[in-house]
Amino acid sequence: MLTLGILGLGEGRSTMSAALNSPKWTLKTICDRNEDLCRHRAEEFNFPHYTTQYQDLLDDPEIDAVAIYTPDHLHAEHVAQALRAGKHVVCTKPFIDDLSKANELLELSRTSGKKLFVGQSSRFFEPMKRQRADYEAGLIGELITIEAYYHADHRWFLEKGWSLENAFKWLYGGLSHPVDFIRWYLPNIEEVMGYGMLSSNGAKGGLKHQDTMHFIFKSTDGRVARVSGCYTGPVQPVTRDSEMSCILRGTEGASQGDYMDLRYAITDKTGEEKIFTWEHKLKHYFRFEGKSHHAGEYQNYLEYFADSIEQNFTAYPDLKEGIGTIALLQAMDRSLSTGQPVKVRDLLAEHGVSL
Repeated sequence: MLTLGILGLGEGRSTMSAALNSPKWTLKTICDRNEDLCRHRAEEFNFPHYTTQYQDLLDDPEIDAVAIYTPDHLHAEHVAQALRAGKHVVCTKPFIDDLSKANELLELSRTSGKKLFVGQSSRFFEPMKRQRADYEAGLIGELITIEAYYHADHRWFLEKGWSLENAFKWLYGGLSHPVDFIRWYLPNIEEVMGYGMLSSNGAKGGLKHQDTMHFIFKSTDGRVARVSGCYTGPVQPVTRDSEMSCILRGTEGASQGDYMDLRYAITDKTGEEKIFTWEHKLKHYFRFEGKSHHAGEYQNYLEYFADSIEQNFTAYPDLKEGIGTIALLQAMDRSLSTGQPVKVRDLLAEHGVSL
């Protein structure tokens, strides 16, 4: 059994639940610079071991890994500190916000010999896990194209003061999920073109950047994919559609994984159409406040990461894949601002990063 420390107790709340319920992890200490939040989490989970000093986690020889859930602009430094301290690292998405820091992290990972895993939680939701397994089993043949989207009425999110700051972009905070689906199946995206706008609802709410975006990707082998995100308008009933979805179209079949609904559909190579649901796992995936916290995915990925440490295999998304996704997101950002296609390699080259 491995021992975990958690930094950042907002989103880290789900990871606390995950670690405390996992047979593969022991939670040692939680940390946040907000002591009131530490006390609140300690009371909520009946877990008294907290600190406001990150260095306490780094100095603890009993902690095998640190899980990082701090604001995006702090990820690179917190990851670097953990690797220097000889800890394995789980870092929430988006991994880093500045490619200029990528080479330092690549070198630290190499010299430390420690594993880094990017907590791209939506890969570990039941329908997406089943979709991937069916794809790898060849049930839809060769992949032709992939479509992914995240459409949600997140106007409630604008009540969080930091969401109205210039630094916040739905491109990173929302689209990083469906973009990760694209890269999971088509990892070698070379070029992206997209358009976006700030809707009247978003402008009224005080948003500074686009809340409605559509992109087309081209991979090095010529295949194309698309992704879209809309965040400040009403959505369809869940019986008709899901807030997030991943659609694979293959030479012999097609499949669709839905999120946050536990629903998956496939037309396999025999022509048989099937729909699967997992209502019996609702309490595993969603543990508090309806579906606003999805701790089950975190437990799934923490246990996958534990296996990778103990069995010495690479847990994906790893450091390189996380950097590649950020390069793609930044290429998307540039395409929004220029109205032109952008090559991912150009973003990497500007920072001297080679993956």
